Amino acid sequence: MNEFPIAPSIITGGRSLDDRGSVSFFNEIDLSVWKRFYIVSNHSLGFIRAWHGHKLENKMVIPLGGTSLVASVKIDDWENPSVHEIPEKFILSADSPRALFIPKGFANGFKTLTPDAKLLFLSSSTLEESSTDDYRFEWNLWNPWEVEFR
Repeated sequence: MNEFPIAPSIITGGRSLDDRGSVSFFNEIDLSVWKRFYIVSNHSLGFIRAWHGHKLENKMVIPLGGTSLVASVKIDDWENPSVHEIPEKFILSADSPRALFIPKGFANGFKTLTPDAKLLFLSSSTLEESSTDDYRFEWNLWNPWEVEFR
């Protein structure tokens, strides 16, 4: 993935199981384009951590434990974003290896759906680069966090 997509997209991983245990993998992710990573977990079930965006930084989100609702929204104006933008929602679970690519120009956030939820974030920027490209918005500026009953 040397050229980044312009919209959020899912990368499907794989899982191998045998009598020794399991191995989850993401062979389609080119690690040479990522400069750092960090791991985030929330202190309680249902906690929402949002919104965080970058004009220049791309991110990849990979579930390491549990299940989370991850959302991303296109930012039309970094100083006064439209509340009418509709976030895309993605369920990421360590039980089903899928990674979410979030391109530059988007904000993201997540809600813990299980108590053991833990997410790995890959970043295309160094910490120094990211610190000058960091935008925060209220957690409920866009609200994709409600459960959709089916």
